Amino acid sequence: MNADSNLKKHSKVTLALLDAANDKDSEVQEQVRKSMLTLGKQQPDRVLAMCQDYLLKHPKVSPQNTPTFDKHTARVSATSQNDICSTRIKSIISLASDEMTRSKVIPDWQQAASNILVAVGNKHINDIMEEILTKFQPGVLPHFFVVQTLANLSISNVYGMVPFLNAILGTMLPMLSMAKQDNMKWVFSSALCHFSDSILEYLANLDKAPDPTVRKDTFSSEIYAAFDILFSNWLQSRESKLRLTVAEAVGSMCHLMASDKLEEQIPKLIPAILSLYKKNNEHYVISKSLCQVLDASVNMGSRVLETQLDSLLFALHQQVSAPTDYNNPPTVKNHNEVLRCFSLLANSFPDRLVMFVLQKLENSNERSRMGSLAVLRHLINSTTSTMETKKLLILASIRQPMADHSNKVKKRVVQVISAMAHHGYLELEGGELLVRFIVQHCALPDTYQEVTNEALRAMCDSTLHLLTTTVGRLADVLWPKLLYYLTPAQYSNATTPLCKSLIVLGNKKKNNQDIYYEGLFSRREIMLYALFICFDLLSKTLATIADDKWVCQLAAEATRYLSTYNNSLEEKSFLYRCIGVTLQQCFNKEVVKKQLQEILLTARHNDAVEREGVAMGIGLCANSHLEGTLAKLDEFGKSDAFKKSPSIFNLLKDRNDVEVEKVKSTLILCYGQVALNAPPETILHRIDQDILRCISKHFNTKDLTMKLSLIQSVGLIGIAISECVKKQGYIFSRKQELINVMLDFIKAEPADSLRTPVRHLVMTTCANLIITAAKFLLQCQHSLASLDVETGTLCLSFLLFTVQNMVSFHNLGALLGRLSPRCSDPHPAVRAAAVDCIYTLLYIQLRYEGFSLDYKDEGVDGLLPLKDRLQNPDHSILYKTCSDLTKVMSKRLPQQQLTTLVFMLFEGLVDSQTNCCRASSVILNTLLKNRGGGMQELVTHILTFINLTQHCVTSLQEPAVSLFPQLFSCLTVRLGASVGVSAPRDSNTKHTAAIRFLVAADALRILLARAQLDEVMKRLDEDNAWDAMREPNTHITGVTLLARAMAKHAGPRLPAIVECLCPSLNNIYECQRITVTAFFSELLNHHVVTELMLIDVLMNNMMERISDPCCTVRMLAVRGLGNIAVGSPEKVHRSSHTVLRKLTEMLFPMLEKTHITLTASFVLIQENDEIRCASIHLMGNLSKFGSGEPVFKDQIHNVLVSLLLHLVDPNPHVVKACKYAMRVCAPVVGSEQITTMFQNHLHDDKSLHYGEFINDLTKYLIQDFPGMLNFYHISVIQFFKSNWPEVRAGAAMFIGMTATQLTSRKSLNVKNHFATAVSPAILT
Repeated sequence: MNADSNLKKHSKVTLALLDAANDKDSEVQEQVRKSMLTLGKQQPDRVLAMCQDYLLKHPKVSPQNTPTFDKHTARVSATSQNDICSTRIKSIISLASDEMTRSKVIPDWQQAASNILVAVGNKHINDIMEEILTKFQPGVLPHFFVVQTLANLSISNVYGMVPFLNAILGTMLPMLSMAKQDNMKWVFSSALCHFSDSILEYLANLDKAPDPTVRKDTFSSEIYAAFDILFSNWLQSRESKLRLTVAEAVGSMCHLMASDKLEEQIPKLIPAILSLYKKNNEHYVISKSLCQVLDASVNMGSRVLETQLDSLLFALHQQVSAPTDYNNPPTVKNHNEVLRCFSLLANSFPDRLVMFVLQKLENSNERSRMGSLAVLRHLINSTTSTMETKKLLILASIRQPMADHSNKVKKRVVQVISAMAHHGYLELEGGELLVRFIVQHCALPDTYQEVTNEALRAMCDSTLHLLTTTVGRLADVLWPKLLYYLTPAQYSNATTPLCKSLIVLGNKKKNNQDIYYEGLFSRREIMLYALFICFDLLSKTLATIADDKWVCQLAAEATRYLSTYNNSLEEKSFLYRCIGVTLQQCFNKEVVKKQLQEILLTARHNDAVEREGVAMGIGLCANSHLEGTLAKLDEFGKSDAFKKSPSIFNLLKDRNDVEVEKVKSTLILCYGQVALNAPPETILHRIDQDILRCISKHFNTKDLTMKLSLIQSVGLIGIAISECVKKQGYIFSRKQELINVMLDFIKAEPADSLRTPVRHLVMTTCANLIITAAKFLLQCQHSLASLDVETGTLCLSFLLFTVQNMVSFHNLGALLGRLSPRCSDPHPAVRAAAVDCIYTLLYIQLRYEGFSLDYKDEGVDGLLPLKDRLQNPDHSILYKTCSDLTKVMSKRLPQQQLTTLVFMLFEGLVDSQTNCCRASSVILNTLLKNRGGGMQELVTHILTFINLTQHCVTSLQEPAVSLFPQLFSCLTVRLGASVGVSAPRDSNTKHTAAIRFLVAADALRILLARAQLDEVMKRLDEDNAWDAMREPNTHITGVTLLARAMAKHAGPRLPAIVECLCPSLNNIYECQRITVTAFFSELLNHHVVTELMLIDVLMNNMMERISDPCCTVRMLAVRGLGNIAVGSPEKVHRSSHTVLRKLTEMLFPMLEKTHITLTASFVLIQENDEIRCASIHLMGNLSKFGSGEPVFKDQIHNVLVSLLLHLVDPNPHVVKACKYAMRVCAPVVGSEQITTMFQNHLHDDKSLHYGEFINDLTKYLIQDFPGMLNFYHISVIQFFKSNWPEVRAGAAMFIGMTATQLTSRKSLNVKNHFATAVSPAILT
């Protein structure tokens, strides 16, 4: 009773749930699903029966709800099939099959029914196939969901379905041509893709398969037949979804095709797949298909794949350089598939691939460089053995992107370095630079970019930690090298990650009892080095120890070690400062006095770094011992060290005047450092009383070292006073006196010297003294013009921040006129500083107008974000930013300052920096647009100034423009005449040749600059063309680069240049003819000469040079004629007769001199390997002109036997040349079969089975050229007397195989000839 009761309850619950499945609420439907699944696990057979009965009793159930029942049925069937009776299974299969193939199309309903069949098929595949195949009959187009169900079954039950696939494919093939609708083509393509994947999985796991005898060739013919239909007809569909599915199927099917069939399709298949990138926005499926094609091609050792390599690399690089959106999974998958393609190509073509990637790495385009770095990283990780021989090349090439300004690029560089570290690159020479790069970027300051400095810094921190903890082999590279980065100031922000890594490395060394670790420092040195890491730490440590005797001993020991660092002045300077910190904690005044005395007497005052270190150490000591320090300095100043007599304390002997000035410089610096470091509450009254009294006596010095020390010391005093004034009132009475001294120093500087240390230091010092006089502002203003721009701008920026509350700005317009053009300066630091200065100047003006200190102006504050835009070196962005900046200035500038600003900007129009000239023009235009209405009275003056400026510029450029062709031609020829010229044997003219070249090169540079050919100069500098032109062995390359740059960036100037250079082709000097011929030869490589109608002139000149007595000129002339095929391909067809005739005229006289016929010229000219190789290459290159010409076809047949026999030449370079010539000449032979054979089998890096090759070739020769057999026979006979036994053997093999292939009716006479010919060969 209980069992029956439970069954009734289950039935009621099930029926209730089935009724509830019609509910429109999705949450109710979800709960029903869960409940049905729970009941189904307990009573699967009964639940399925009730679902089936419900559907049969309620045929009018809404189509929208029927899929819900089908889903419940599918889930129950999938989870509990073992508990369901076979009768029920067959009933479910029948019901689902009928539902799925209803004529009325209800996709969700039919899809759900298909899912039931797939779920049941995992356990009952035979029952499923018995039902499905009744609806998959030959000659009848099946239902859409029948095909889809078969496809899904092949994936869900691989081992069950593969035995059926051969029959299914046989039935499906005729159906493909019956499919006219895109949806049927799509489902067939999808099914073929799934079938192929299923077969491949089956074959990859034969050890688990029920039938291990299944082989790939079981399916090859059917798969190829289907491939042919999909590739030839469906891949070109207009429907994007269908194209992608077909592409995916084609990729999967390639693995199952016969090797010869795939080899035949590759030249068509790869370009077709690559073309899909342009037709579809979704690229992942295309890349996946391409990857499968490449995988299949590489696995079978394809020989034609190399012919597609250039287009493959170009397309793949475009894909890998595309931005990857990690929120969009398909773009990530596409990126990964493209990287897999590169890995596959790397295994077959490592040299070409690596060179391609490294060349792309030189491209300054951010996206291109990031893509190249991604490929490089992937290759390092995935093809370790292949990259082993490329390590040094990769190490050298990674330096260029390391210098990139983009943080996004640097992030990729860090990833590449991490990969290199795991594969042994960092242990090689040059690996230290990569470690330094990581440490440098661990110390980055904060910025705001797309990839912020913070993000890059965090990544470098993590990378350094990863390398330290996971790459064991790097321990010897990082230790002790990372120690050296602790002390330099530029790495201060990297202290934390450095210390973390050093702790890990130190513990490893210690645990391994590494001898180098134990012997790196003595105990005392370890203690000192640890203390020197941080002054603050050292000071706190000594205070905590509180042992005066030990501290005094430490100071004495440290002083004693000073002499050991005489060869490491930076470290010695650091030690001086540490001694100063130590003396702060030493309370024994006698010890302090003694240590100061020893420091001053033993210091090497001639060295600037050491003077600075001594001063800093003594200044730090003064923090605790001001009275004692000043007393010791006063005593030292009166000692014998400053007298010109020899010997002081027997330590300083024979001191001359120069050394005395250096000692005085040290003393002056010491006073400045004492003022800076002494306690603020005690130093103020000592500045006038002691410090200035001691240094002011030296203000009249002429010695540069002393002058710099005085300026620096006064600046330190200014800083000290400014800090003290914040805490207590003080009037610095001698401020004006010091300012006057500083200005006298500036006036004494030479006016023609742009960069002197005095100017920079004086400006900084005056800023420290907080001078507000307009006199100094004016001095700064002129410094922006006469001093180097960066120094002047940065100093003025600092000065303005300190004086903004006190200046009466009648020089505002002049200052803005000097500063605003600098916003487009070539140096980013100058651009940023210029904006800071303008920002500050405008706020000073606002203060002057009466606004409060806390007033914020929205327009002026808007200048600061412009700094981020100025980081971009793009000229258009810089000029746009200058225009935006000017709009703000024009609103804030008083009317009375406007005139000064305009005329300052006019001066900027002739600035030494081209960028700043253009920026001045942009600023003027914007200013006149915004404020032009108030400058009507200036119109006459402005026009006059513009005319004068234009006249000056024109007068400078006019000769360069009007005489440019003559000057350029003359200097180019002069360059050629200056190369390799030996100077007379005279010591006074030792470097004449080098000087002559440099003079000519400099003159040409100036000419290009005057003619405003900036792009030409840029290209020449990037390609190192000047260096190449200088050396005899690379001069032709350099001239080629010059011609290339002119063709690309100065095309309109070429006609006049060509006209001026032509006479030099007949010059008696070879060097000048070589230079001009090289220049013309490269011009023919560019289409611009066709557009300028120079092609005929250049081609005629090249043909004339073919008979030149100089071999190099002839070579360059032939190269130029070959370049026509690239630069002007249409000209090749029109002029091929002329070119061939001229080349033949050149070749025949040369051959007659040695009594060698044209037929044998390419192989028998000499025994010299290089000449044979070059001759064969020439034959191949000539085919560019002879394609389709009967006369050239005859010449090819004349040398065909020669080329064929030299495929076994003992020299591998000659063999390689023969393969190249035969591949290139193949289209001219006149036989499609022979052309295909040459293209498929004659690859440079592939071995050739010579016997099989000859056997196949003789068949085609007999078939296609029966009339040439006697000629071939006569040609072969000559080679029985060859000097090389391999060639003689090849000749005999050719005759033997030809005789074998001849039919009996043709063989009688020919065989007699062959027998006659072979007998002497046998005797040989």
